[in-house]
Amino acid sequence: MSQRSFASAEYALKKKRTRREMFLADMERIVPWSRLEAAIAPSYPRSGRVGRPPIGVPKMLRMYCLQQWYGLADEALEDALYDSQSMRDFVGIDLSREAVPDATTLLKFRRLLLANDLTKALFDEINAHLAEQGLLMRSGTIVDATIIAAPSSTKNATGERDPDMHQAKKGNQWHFGMKAHIGVDAESGLVHTVIGTAANVNDVTQAGALLHGQETSAFGDAGYRGVDKREEAKGPTWFVAMQPGKRRALDLTKKWARLLEKAEQLKAAVRAKVEHPFHVVKNLFGHRKVRYKGMAKNQGQLFSLFGLANLVIAKRSLLDLQARGAS
Repeated sequence: MSQRSFASAEYALKKKRTRREMFLADMERIVPWSRLEAAIAPSYPRSGRVGRPPIGVPKMLRMYCLQQWYGLADEALEDALYDSQSMRDFVGIDLSREAVPDATTLLKFRRLLLANDLTKALFDEINAHLAEQGLLMRSGTIVDATIIAAPSSTKNATGERDPDMHQAKKGNQWHFGMKAHIGVDAESGLVHTVIGTAANVNDVTQAGALLHGQETSAFGDAGYRGVDKREEAKGPTWFVAMQPGKRRALDLTKKWARLLEKAEQLKAAVRAKVEHPFHVVKNLFGHRKVRYKGMAKNQGQLFSLFGLANLVIAKRSLLDLQARGAS
């Protein structure tokens, strides 16, 4: 057993646990680390006879997760690890014995994940773990999309915007960036499918691809009108929201109109679950703007973000299952 440094020992004796410490402690317990590490290991470089041995997958994976949870750039994460004892404890770094892996090391790790399509593999492993715990029901799907902004300025080295990003009008406002389309389990609110497109791609065109094929019902907002007529989206029974203008025009003094309004309220109550993953990714993780140039890199990050968001959403259930298993 390794001996702790004086700084670590002093930190452990403090009386108050911060929210960051509690969050990281929960993540340490509920993330299926062994599964994720096993998915990465075949593509990860092994130590050879020449050169410095690579940093282990467990450390790099935890650093990568910290980056997604706290919305940090490579250099910012390196600085944060030097500043934060709780982050170092989570990753498993003792400054009395080793330095924090530098930003370039994390950059190479991210590139390895992208080159080998491992962010999708991590997303699938997380969902497989959740399904094994009985948290993914798969009887119904809610589809929705959100715009993630991209820099619209042309004041850069190329003098051009990212060609993979486009502008789209939402309400009376124009947005430039990409869209994250998700398919969410109607029972648990967990994301089972993620697709990234340019912002100008119509939501309804991606509806069929957001289905996993086992659902009997599917839900969407008014942007998915006509989805039941699309060949690729046929299968489940679709419950699509009424156009806002038509809903406002309902004469609620009439019984049939009140019944329609009640039906819309019930559909909206189901659809509300799709907003939780967006809240986690955009508000808790702070991913309101794309971090990289090009659709491939940003699509890869979406898999990581929504996979980790699923664990945050299911945190209480997973901890309860662990507590029952331990008792």
